[in-house]
Parts: sequence; structure tokens; C-alpha cells
Amino acid sequence: MPDDTETTDAQPSSARRRSAGPQMKPRNGLDRYFSITARRSTVGREVRGGVVTFFTMAYIVVLNPIILSGADVDGNTLDFRSVAAVTALVAGLLTVLMGVVGRYPFALAAGLGINAVVAAYAATQMSWPEIMGLVVLEGLLITVLVLTGFRRAVFEAIPDQLKTAIAVGIGFFIALIGLVDSGFVRRAQNGTVPITFGIDGSLASWPQLVFVVGLLLTSVLVVRKVRGALLIGLVVTTVVAVVVEAVAKVGPTFLADGSVNPKGWALQVPTLPDQVVGLPDFSQIGQFSLFGGFSRIGVVAALLIVFALMLADFFDTVGSVTAVGAEADLLDEHNNLPRSQPVLVVDSLAAAAGGAASVSSNTTYVESTAGVADGARTGLASVVTGVLFLVATLFSPLVDVVPSEAASPILVIVGALLIAQVKNLHWDDLTLAIPAFLTIALMPFTYSITNGIGAGVISYVVLMAATGRARRVHALMWVVGVLFVVYFAIEPVQQLL
Repeated sequence: MPDDTETTDAQPSSARRRSAGPQMKPRNGLDRYFSITARRSTVGREVRGGVVTFFTMAYIVVLNPIILSGADVDGNTLDFRSVAAVTALVAGLLTVLMGVVGRYPFALAAGLGINAVVAAYAATQMSWPEIMGLVVLEGLLITVLVLTGFRRAVFEAIPDQLKTAIAVGIGFFIALIGLVDSGFVRRAQNGTVPITFGIDGSLASWPQLVFVVGLLLTSVLVVRKVRGALLIGLVVTTVVAVVVEAVAKVGPTFLADGSVNPKGWALQVPTLPDQVVGLPDFSQIGQFSLFGGFSRIGVVAALLIVFALMLADFFDTVGSVTAVGAEADLLDEHNNLPRSQPVLVVDSLAAAAGGAASVSSNTTYVESTAGVADGARTGLASVVTGVLFLVATLFSPLVDVVPSEAASPILVIVGALLIAQVKNLHWDDLTLAIPAFLTIALMPFTYSITNGIGAGVISYVVLMAATGRARRVHALMWVVGVLFVVYFAIEPVQQLL
């Protein structure tokens, strides 16, 4: 059993962070407001980073309406074009707000995973307006927790070891997202293994080859320290994809007749659009029923759904903020984000705004690390990303040109950058190593940031108590551990009640 006098966390980040260096005077008001020079950045880097983040996230404009395209319990569906337009609108407004108020390079959009949960509840228990009403309530409750200081207190109560593990786990997670979105890794068809390489163990399609070319090209640009490496890689790979589609006529994965083309492009087919501008449809905004879900399924059942959504939202943000802040070297000596309250307020309001606009809860995106890896350090990058989302409501045909196979290499490379922090973890004490490992492993293996954090928190609390160090566990960690137990057991609890 480890000695109680041993350190219980990894080496403080202050011992490994780069020196801030001499402080330089801001050049103008824009520089002063966003602390561009103070964070050793330039306007050009911020703009470039904002563009990279946008193109890395632009898939959500297409993917969110696909996820929310099913019929609810009443047989009603959401309009696909309207959901796409509103997804871009809300993401744009909230990301600009994050840049101006939070002043950090965080971008927001409809949360992946959460939108799938929302769609599942709509298909089985409630109408779209009713489930969106519960999303609004969840966002308002998180906002209250932020304003009371509870959310920030929980963020700061998480030990350094778990915060570092969260960043590493997210590195594996977003790398897996990139590999899956590109079709490089996919579910095996023969049933002997859960996932496989390419199609039946080989690169048997043009889109997969485009991904490999993009990954190798972007990797070369990154290791040679070419300015704008990620953006250059994205643009060049997109051009290659357009040429490949024009010559090979690959087509989409999901065909109009409902059949599947395993060698097709995953989401967007990289073809030049017939039209550049299209009028957006914002009719979905405001189509929610705040308390309709309580009438439909009962108070207790509705509250449990709100709780599950809230906990997922809560800790998805903790993970994303930690990962992006670590990649940008913006965390303090305790791995906390300085002046985080405005960031958490905007993120909390984003959840409610997404529900009110009928596009599901919006949250901070870990893909923001892509822009950070290309130089972004301030909220100016978020303003750029947000403006591009707003422009996308009109120019969505151009956004659709970039296939996921061209954007995925960025996620893989950013994953490699985040995983590098594994060297800062404390591996000698299994009481700390096991929670860190569970946090890292469960994020990609369960495709959920929240599940990884939950497993890490619960195991940390249990193991610290088992080794006689319960007093060293922050009181809020006990509270969070209990909440995660309820979260993981939400289905049996619902059945009992």
C-alpha cells in the first residue's frame, strides 16, 4: 500500500509549462481586448486557427439534421433544411459570444452524443417539442449552477491527475472520431472482431485513400513546422477529393434508394455545387414545450432525463475545456482555466439555446483543439469560426464541398498532440494510475467523454478511500461520484420508479 506521505497527483503543470517570457505592450484595442500579443499570437494566426476550427466542425451542419431526422412518438419529423440552417445559426451566434465574452478559442455547436440521446427519447417517449423543452430546462439548471459557483468549484475540485488523464483520453477519443469518420476504422462485418481496418481489412475505396493522403501530407507539414499546416492540409486534401470524385464517380455511402455503398464518401460528397447561395429556413426556432414532457411521461421520469442530459453536458464541457486549454498552454499550475466563469456561463446558456432552437443542446467542441494546434490562442479565433458558421447559413453548398475524409486527418493529428501529455501522469501509485487509465480508456471505447470522466471519478474516490486517504478527497468529488453512480444506473432507477 502506498505511503500516505506520497504525492497524490502528477507533477504540477507549472513545473512543465513554458515560460511566459517578457510581456509586450498590446498594439491596439483589438490586441488589448483579446490579449493577442500577451498570449504570443498574432491576428493572422487567430484568423487561420478560426478557419481551421470551422472546417473541422462544419460536418455538424450536415450530421445534426441526419441524427435528428427520425420521427417522434407522434410520427412528426423535423424539417431537414431548417435543422441544418438553425444548427449553423446557433453555432455561429454562440461561438461569437464565446469569443467576445469568454475570450478563449472555444467553439460551440450541437453536442454529438447528446443529440443522439435526444433523438432516442423523441423516438420512444416524447414529441420533438417536449424533449427540446427538457433540453432548455437542463440548460437553465446548468446556468444556475454556474452562477452559484458550483460548476466552477467542481471543475477545480478534480485532481490534476484526472485533469491530465481527461486531456489524454480526449486525444484518443478525437483520434478515433477521425479514423471512424474517414472510414479508415469501421465496424467489422464478419462479427469476429468489433472493429476492423478499412473494408474487410484493406483500403478498398477512394475516400479511404484520400484520407491517407491527407493524413500523410498534413503530418509532413506539421513536423516541418509549416505555418498554417492544418489548413493547408485540409484545403489540398479537399481539392484531391474533388478531383477523385470527378474522375471515379464514387458517390455517397447512403444512396437515395436506401441501399448502402461501403466504398462511398461518409457524409458530404466532394462535388462543386450548382449554386453557391441558398436562403436559410429558420422555422424550427422556438418550437419547444417547456413542461410538455412532464405531462407526457410524468414528473419523476422527466426529471431523470433532465438529470442525465445535465450531467452529460456538464462533464463534456469539463473535458473539452481541459483538453483545449492544455493544448493551448492556457491552464494554470493546477490545470485550471484562469477566468473560466464567463466561458462556463456561455456554455451553459448554449445548452438552453440549442433546445429553444430545436437543434439539441449546444456545447463546447473538443475540435477547437484543431484551431489551437494551428496557432489560435484567443477569443478572436472563436469570432472568426462563429462568423463562418453564420455565413454557412447562406453558403451551405460551399461548406458541403469539404468531405469528412479531408477534415478527419486534422482530428488524428490533434489527437496525437493531446496524447503527448500522458508523460505527465503519475504512474507509480496504482491508486492514481487506475482512475487515470479508466478515464483514458473509456472515452474512446464507449465513445463518450462523460463516461470516461465518470469512471475516473468513481474509481478515484473508491481507491483513495480504500487506501486510507479519504480525507484527501475533495468533498465535491464525493458528491460528483455519487451523481455519476446515479447517472450510470439511470435506466434501472427509471424502471424502479
